[in-house]
Amino acid sequence: MHPTHPFIKLLPHCLLVSVLLLLAQVCHAQDPVKLKPDTTAIQQDTVKQKFDERLMDNLRRMSERKTIMGKLLDAILVFDRKDQEVYGLDAELIQREYEKHNYKIVRRLDIVTLDAFGYSINDSTRVPRNFFEKAGNTLHVKTSRGLVRNQLLFRRNQPLEPLSLVESERLLRQTDYILDARIVVNELTTTDDSVDVFVITKDVFSLGGSGSYSPSSGRGKISLRELNFLGRGHQVRGTYRFNMDRPRPWEASGAYSIESIGRTYVGADLVYTNENYYKEKSAYLQRDFFSTTTKYAGAVGYADIEEKLLLPPVPEDTIPRFGDLKYNRTDVWLGRSFKFKSYHLGYEPRGRLIVGLRMIDTDYSQIPTDNFQNNILMLASVGYSVRKYYKDRYLFGFGRTEDIPAGTLVSFTTGYEKGDVMERRYFAASTSYARYRTETGYFYGSATWGSFLRDDRWEQGVLELETLYFTPLKEWGNWKLRHYVQGRATFGINRNPEELLAINNESGLRGFRSDLLRGSRRVTLNYEANLYTPLSLLGFRLAAVAFTDIAWLSTGNKSSPFKNTPYRGYGIGVRFRNEYLSFSTIQLLISYYPKMHPNEDFDNFRILESSRPYYDFTDFRFTRPGVANFR
Repeated sequence: MHPTHPFIKLLPHCLLVSVLLLLAQVCHAQDPVKLKPDTTAIQQDTVKQKFDERLMDNLRRMSERKTIMGKLLDAILVFDRKDQEVYGLDAELIQREYEKHNYKIVRRLDIVTLDAFGYSINDSTRVPRNFFEKAGNTLHVKTSRGLVRNQLLFRRNQPLEPLSLVESERLLRQTDYILDARIVVNELTTTDDSVDVFVITKDVFSLGGSGSYSPSSGRGKISLRELNFLGRGHQVRGTYRFNMDRPRPWEASGAYSIESIGRTYVGADLVYTNENYYKEKSAYLQRDFFSTTTKYAGAVGYADIEEKLLLPPVPEDTIPRFGDLKYNRTDVWLGRSFKFKSYHLGYEPRGRLIVGLRMIDTDYSQIPTDNFQNNILMLASVGYSVRKYYKDRYLFGFGRTEDIPAGTLVSFTTGYEKGDVMERRYFAASTSYARYRTETGYFYGSATWGSFLRDDRWEQGVLELETLYFTPLKEWGNWKLRHYVQGRATFGINRNPEELLAINNESGLRGFRSDLLRGSRRVTLNYEANLYTPLSLLGFRLAAVAFTDIAWLSTGNKSSPFKNTPYRGYGIGVRFRNEYLSFSTIQLLISYYPKMHPNEDFDNFRILESSRPYYDFTDFRFTRPGVANFR
């Protein structure tokens, strides 16, 4: 077999997975077995015990010894571990028991922040018990109580507005540096006009990094990140690639972000990217409609961008062709939310009417074709949003509390582009809807249309449809199964020749890569099954993953993508996740693609390594007015 055969490349990964699986099998975590009275004697008979039970008993006895091996086993293995009870799951996040506290004065506010390892947000008796947990907490700077206080929508000595408690809890969970959060009213000390509130959060180990190196080619990558610098919520990220098989052998990128400047909920982002085909220097200040009760949102930013634009392929192409594109862009927008009147004291209506204005000034210094012009685009949007959230687990995490968005969003956008060469108008409309039920699962659907109008001709338009469904969680003891199905369709309307769609990775087939497969209409269907196991090693939980991806692609603006044979991808693999670390997910998939582009020499088998799930929620948050994406 040739030394570069894909199966030879696969051996190190398979060996790594095998070792991890073996270790995980050794230290699996599962609930204690509930025994019936007439089977106790049989269970105590070690001859008839299951193999893994006998193995765990032997390891437990070894860990109790005073030897070096015994101390090591006691440090890394978790015995009698069981899932924590989390209250309020499968219930609507807007909990009715808090209604009786609306408009009461917050008399006392206690905030407790917990380190990343060894503590439990639901069990106050849990403390770090071994060297690894204590050492990890020593290296970690705990989130400051002031940062947590700045995220809260209520203040001490002020009236408690409706939704403030549950919305604050959700906002804390959505940060990158907090694993979970609970906000509780002390019912023992509450009075008719005042309350005492207790806030408790548990951190993620915010310092992380990753790297890779190929001995055969010398290529590698180093990434470092700190998601909670000095416990203040600042984020620093950096990536460096070297010995690349590209025009320049190295690439670098970095970013610095501030989630909120004080109590303003205004964030800041600085980005620097220096890659072969894309360069960016940008700075932004922004404030989103982060909560359902937010009144004002907006942003101002500037970006200087250079990119090599992939040009349309011709049948005889064997390598991709690129054109140089350079421009700078100034972006400003402002939004205002209006709530409807409610005659029910203490009830906060979820619906919001939102309006937004945006100006984008783009100046090109180098263009690959004549389809680019300096322009100023003015946009105005009006929308109606209903947002609510549910709690559940084992969606994209491995047991932590996750917030599921549901609701309705409808928006209409109009605009005017004034360019150096031509002028045209813009129109767009979008709608989305999601519903969640514990008995039937989660369903999301959206439709977006947008197009420019010039001289009674629609151009650079797009119609995009999307659906996402995941099933209820099926449980067999400590084993859990969930299915995900996603469908997407993107149709270009009189697009420019250089504006084409791909089916690479997140655009269609995960792990797939082709620079020559491009088109103007695309339909994709993705399926995934996640089997969550009770296996655990050093806090990393294990799930088995299987997926099937199908993508149809057409090259003409009016041709149907279903006339062509679809491209497919199949894969299986494993996903390791540690909820307490910033680099929480490690995913290894073996994928197979039966059909490739005839002019590209790529293996049908590939190894897909990633650190994030393929699916994600779409919130019903009103965002800045914009042009419908064609990507």
